[in-house]
Amino acid sequence: METTRGAERQRTAAERRRRELLEAADRVVLRDGPQASMNAIAAEAGITKPILYRHFGDKGGLYRALAKRHTDALLSALRAALDAPSERRERVEATLDTYLAAIEARPQVYRFLMHPSDDAAPSPEQGFDVGRHSAPLLRRLGEELGKVIAERVDLGPDSQQMARIWGHGIVGMMHAAGDWWLGDRPCSREQLVRSLADLLWGRLADAGDLPGGQGF
Repeated sequence: METTRGAERQRTAAERRRRELLEAADRVVLRDGPQASMNAIAAEAGITKPILYRHFGDKGGLYRALAKRHTDALLSALRAALDAPSERRERVEATLDTYLAAIEARPQVYRFLMHPSDDAAPSPEQGFDVGRHSAPLLRRLGEELGKVIAERVDLGPDSQQMARIWGHGIVGMMHAAGDWWLGDRPCSREQLVRSLADLLWGRLADAGDLPGGQGF
């Protein structure tokens, strides 16, 4: 029994330490964006880089841990918007706005997760392929949204497959439009939300809710 309690304490301590390291990484990413380095993160955490490697393996491992952390938070916020007691059009706009507000609030984190730094100074980490790591993040968002649609919207025959298509299509639209908007700021966030909702609305307006579901 004592051995089990000891192992549990060690596991809890390791999880707490990992959270602390991710919080240190977040602070560096907020400051440096895509140019955040393992050296800077280790210094922020008050440890050496080999210790950081021991926890995450390499920058790819650290990236995946940060991506999961931020994707979990974003998915929770998107679910809350989809669960709001309002009309479908309002929920669609709230969901789009939740995504755009998240990338607007922390643009450096978004750029770290989605873009390699084109103008970063040469470093041993320059070969890190952010694009290769960001694709699974977008796929996860698409799959999760597809599940929500499948649970709530009556799409007729082949409903499951159609829901996955819609999920990935909506995420792809949000990502592409949000990426362009965050860089150029050609319009207000409110205008972008309304325009994207207009684009989605035709088929969404016609589809019925599944009986017993929360509605979409």
